[in-house]
Amino acid sequence: MQTIKYTPKGVCSRGMEIDVEDGVIQGVRVSGGCSGNLQGICALLKGMTVDEAVARMEGIRCGMKPTSCPDQLAQALKAVH
Repeated sequence: MQTIKYTPKGVCSRGMEIDVEDGVIQGVRVSGGCSGNLQGICALLKGMTVDEAVARMEGIRCGMKPTSCPDQLAQALKAVH
């Protein structure tokens, strides 16, 4: 299993860890950010393929920011995929 550690940029969350095995997300942990929303996102990502997760989350914006926590998760996955 591979654990991706990523420091997001331009969002409230401070750190992300994503466990991936054979192209499937096994777990996601995010520190900081909107706790309830990120807990939901992390639960939904478990069991999803990396490609599907990137396709669904990349480009999502948070208000007027050019990025969001979901977009940053996508960037973390793309960096190693």
